[in-house]
Amino acid sequence: MRVLDIDLDFFLADCCPLAAPGQRPPLTGCEPWPIEQVRAFFEANCGLSSTAPVPGRVFETHDQALVFWEELIAAGRLSAPFHVTHVDAHSDLGIGYPGPNYVLFSVLSMPVERRLNLPFFYAQHKLDEANYLLFALAMRRVASLDNVRNPRSRKDIPPMLLTPDGNIHLTSMAAQLYAAQNGAEPVIPFRNYEDYHAFHASEPYDFVTLAMSPRYAPPEADALRTVIGAYINEQAIPLR
Repeated sequence: MRVLDIDLDFFLADCCPLAAPGQRPPLTGCEPWPIEQVRAFFEANCGLSSTAPVPGRVFETHDQALVFWEELIAAGRLSAPFHVTHVDAHSDLGIGYPGPNYVLFSVLSMPVERRLNLPFFYAQHKLDEANYLLFALAMRRVASLDNVRNPRSRKDIPPMLLTPDGNIHLTSMAAQLYAAQNGAEPVIPFRNYEDYHAFHASEPYDFVTLAMSPRYAPPEADALRTVIGAYINEQAIPLR
């Protein structure tokens, strides 16, 4: 199965500095894309149509995508592992605090079923919108990953996650010590698109998610919610 996972900050002229809690970044230099450019990306690059929106959901913060995927799995609507196309100005692979080491050492030492306990990681303040995708990989939810970046994205993929041929392999001494118990960590096929023009979805998507990420986008970008929302059928997912 295939998931298109989008962050609003992809559709900005440049990457905004992270605003303080409760604040929004300024507009200058980070203007949202023109509406027609946004539509062209969804239709020409992602293969979507506003006349046949894909089931999905819109959230405030991007880590809620992981919560949503777990809801879909529990409801029998999403089979893991699944493909993720991550469209974002950031990789969300843990480059900031607490960094990738918590996942690589602490999480990978846990049995896989314990890794699925999202409330535990939230309570420990370890899981957030900057690393939820790294958690998804450690939970073995992701079969393959495409990372489609904003043209002005900064380098933020932790090098220790990558194999020599550019795929993702989560590993550490802790993972190796517990390999007999947990099994070997899988190698995740990974494609990183620095130029989004080179990305074209190879197959249709089963679900689409959009994170508004207010601390990473100026208020003026919120108007794109309606534009992007035309490609997402939120009424098709009455899980709560």
